Amino acid sequence: MSGIRLVVGIIVMGIAVPVIIFVLLDQQTPGQFFMIAASTFLSWGVADFLATILEKPRLRGRSPGQALREDWERRSKEDT
Repeated sequence: MSGIRLVVGIIVMGIAVPVIIFVLLDQQTPGQFFMIAASTFLSWGVADFLATILEKPRLRGRSPGQALREDWERRSKEDT
């Protein structure tokens, strides 16, 4: 199932979204298209990476801010 998601993600974020943005922004050169494609593909990768981090059991059910606060408090208690 994750292989299908990867292929769909590559097609959508590497081709479809850049084409739409390229047309809507009325860009002209292939270089501009490839820059848009690289930006959207990179942002998809970063979002996927962050989603993977938040799926870890120790973060499940907590917001990122809450997890950072609780970890900070736990570490400061360990230091003292």
